[in-house]
Amino acid sequence: MPRSRTTATFSSPIVASRSWIEGLTFPKDRPLLNLSQAAPADPPPLPLRQAMADAALNETEAHLYGAVLGRDNLRRAMAEQMTQHYSAQIRQEQIGITSGCNQAFAAAIASLCSEGDEVILPVPWYFNHKMWLDLSGVKTVPLEVDDRMYPSIDAAAALITGRTKAIALVSPNNPTGAEYPAELLEGFAELCKAHGLTLILDETYRDFDSRTTPPHNLFQDPDWDQWLIHLYSFSKAYRLTGHRIGALACSTSRLFEIEKFLDTVTICPSQLGQIGALWGIENLQDWLAGERTEILARKQAIQEGFPQLEEYGWKLLECGAYFAYVEHPFDSSSDSIAKDLVSQASVLMLPGTMFMPADHPDGHRQFRIAFANVDPVGIAELFNRLAAFSKSYK
Repeated sequence: MPRSRTTATFSSPIVASRSWIEGLTFPKDRPLLNLSQAAPADPPPLPLRQAMADAALNETEAHLYGAVLGRDNLRRAMAEQMTQHYSAQIRQEQIGITSGCNQAFAAAIASLCSEGDEVILPVPWYFNHKMWLDLSGVKTVPLEVDDRMYPSIDAAAALITGRTKAIALVSPNNPTGAEYPAELLEGFAELCKAHGLTLILDETYRDFDSRTTPPHNLFQDPDWDQWLIHLYSFSKAYRLTGHRIGALACSTSRLFEIEKFLDTVTICPSQLGQIGALWGIENLQDWLAGERTEILARKQAIQEGFPQLEEYGWKLLECGAYFAYVEHPFDSSSDSIAKDLVSQASVLMLPGTMFMPADHPDGHRQFRIAFANVDPVGIAELFNRLAAFSKSYK
């Protein structure tokens, strides 16, 4: 019998890594440092929660089906925010609200691809993107990155075939943290336009980019919506992970197709989540700026503290947004070292094998450190534990 779609892909790395700590008790003087997941662990700020609670108590619409593409007021606010952020003109009718950014990617692929089509993904990749392509019967074409963790435009051009539909990029990147330069993104845009492809740009971590100017000029093209699908997540900005609210920006004709997918899967995004996202846009920009400052301080703590590990052969490959991407010095594979780190150092972080094709050698040498929930003191403790582990690990 043919395999089902779910058997065509791997298990979620987050789910798999949780099994490594199930039933374990960690020493009181060495509690678990969980650096596996790139999501806020704290709830939204109290005023936002209060606004959602008030809506739950007093707004009947908060409990009913809503528009498939999202509430008009949130779509309008998102368009206005993007217009300001990118110094470009984005309209409400070019915005769709989704049940998380993963669903935005899934909807984009559903609107673009048929069985056997191809999408180019840089490796290391965001594993849920790869999983969805597998589940959709779409071939993932791996694109190598350079020593700065940047994908090559020329290498991508060489991978394009008659079945290629899109190139999907994430910036700031998950898992590496790399912030792609504007000229690199613009080069990929030109490549897509020249070959009739779609550029999917996931900017989930946009609010934690270290640059103070717009990260690119893609929206300056008056025809941007003919070749670009832009993805965003409210989960990271306003700690709304459990409410599953994301967004995409594209042409109205593509949104017409995407609406069919969304209506079939979830009918509408969470009403309370949308209410929270709108309240965040309208009221939490100063608070969000403080969150960005804190994340950048943690990035700095990674960069300044890493020489402690370089003495033992570790390499910092890139660092930004929520992530540091590193190379370890050991002979063993990162997937086995990851489990030893749990038992011997009370450290949980994901091996590079979870972001690569199974036969890719680099994955066995690398780790992703997700530091969004670890402050500079915790980062110093992480480095102390990794240094101690490195002294004794064989």
